Amino acid sequence: MSFQPMKLYYGDIPEDKAGGNIVSSSSKTDWPLWEVFIRSKQGLDHKHVGSLHAADAQMAIENARDVYTRRMEGVSIWVVESKYIHASNPDDAESMYEPAEDKVYRHPTFYDLPDEVKHM
Repeated sequence: MSFQPMKLYYGDIPEDKAGGNIVSSSSKTDWPLWEVFIRSKQGLDHKHVGSLHAADAQMAIENARDVYTRRMEGVSIWVVESKYIHASNPDDAESMYEPAEDKVYRHPTFYDLPDEVKHM
């Protein structure tokens, strides 16, 4: 008699032959971490709302919808696997942003705008 693996469906929790749960509590953390961004009805930009673990992108979107848009507050969901997000180190902020202060031409605060130009 050969071992036949059980066919699992999306969201199923595998069980051993005795009917017990074989998924340990650490197996959920084996799934990649996804960062969730939601665009609200009022806004044009996506805002980071939280993180979740999911097996793949489709599952991450569905879980994000269930967790972060329960009250119909979103019109668009982005999920990004956390390992693909790279950020600057806050300790390096001084050296990273300091050079911009000596380039005043990048800050148009000294330009006179005509009255006809609105919303700038």
